Parts: sequence; structure tokens; C-alpha cells
Amino acid sequence: MNNTDRGFIFDLDGTLIDNMMIHHHAWQRQLSRLGLELSIDEVRQTIHGKNNEILGRLFGVRFSDDERREIAAEKELHYRILSEKQLRPIHGFESFMKNVKSLGVPVGIGTAGPPENVRHGLQESGLRHFFDVIIDSSQVQKGKPDPEVFQNVAADIGVPLGQCLVFEDSPIGVATAMNAGCKAVVVTTTHRREEFEQYANVVKFIRDYTEISVEEALGFI
Repeated sequence: MNNTDRGFIFDLDGTLIDNMMIHHHAWQRQLSRLGLELSIDEVRQTIHGKNNEILGRLFGVRFSDDERREIAAEKELHYRILSEKQLRPIHGFESFMKNVKSLGVPVGIGTAGPPENVRHGLQESGLRHFFDVIIDSSQVQKGKPDPEVFQNVAADIGVPLGQCLVFEDSPIGVATAMNAGCKAVVVTTTHRREEFEQYANVVKFIRDYTEISVEEALGFI
């Protein structure tokens, strides 16, 4: 099988950039302002997917669609302020990606983040030049764990979805990969290994990208 027949799909937050704790603190602050007090661990377990879906799960019909958009925009602005000059690639990722590019493996990003955060994260971390295909929350109708985001990435990089390996950091992201029919590598920046026990599609856990080679990753597909 040629390298161009297989692809890698990466989540962004917590997978390429170790920034999830900044997100958690931004959400904790915003939810507190709305009268919902959650611990950081409760935020970590509860907050996933598109922002409007998160607010719907937490508050039901309390807020209109316009109010949800305003609340989410405030949270994301606070995140970008908190994270300015704080975002770095996960250790080893740049070397990993140089090898990916040298072997001609198609790659793309599939994230639940809004486009403003995606641009901010990739610019601050210096990773933008590695990716031609980036699918964010503005380009899908349904958030994770619906597989739409990964389906769109696979279509844009020109690789069948079943021939893609997904890199994720969260159980909901791994569930998305499973729903897409993809195997997953878990980067343990945010969640513990035992939180993924129910997912049979996990093929490897890594702390950073020095613990996996491109050849090993291709071998999982």
C-alpha cells in the first residue's frame, strides 16, 4: 500500500497543543458567571463538542441561539487572552510531522474548535504550515462524537475514512473515531488511560510524539 493511500487525522486542542487546562479554566469562569459552579475535573468530564451543544446540555432551553453564541464568544475570547504566548506544540510533534511530509502521507485537522481559536492556536504554536486541510466547528452541522468532522477531513485529503488513523486526546474524540470506523492513537495530555477502557479502537497511548514513529503509525492502518 502506498503512503498516499493512508492518512492521519489530528484533533487540535490537547492533541497538537497542550492547552486543554486553559480551556477548562476559561469554561469554569464563564459557567460560574452563569451561576453554574463546576470543579476543574467536572469541567474536564463535561465539556466537549461544539459550544452551542455544550450550553444546550448544561442549560437546556434557558438561552436562545443568539445568547448561546454570545456566551460562547465571550468564553473563547477569554481563552485566547489567557493563552496568548502560552501555546507550544506537543513535544516531538514537529519532528514527527517533518517525517510525515517526507513520506507523503496526507494529513488534516478535525476539531470542534471555532475558527478563531483554530487560527489562534496554529499561529501561536507555529504549526499552520503543516496543514492544508483544516475542518473546524463552522464547517459541520453536528459536533463530536458524530463522525461528520472526520468524514469531511478524509474527503478533503482524498483518503477513504477507514484508511485514516486518528490522533486524539479525549474519550469523546476517540468515540468519534470509533463512530467513523477509525483506529485511534491517544495523546495522554488531558485524560488518563483508564478513561478509554471501553474503546476497542485505541491502538496506542503516547505522552508525546517521541513515543511513536510515522512508520509505526502507518502500520496501524
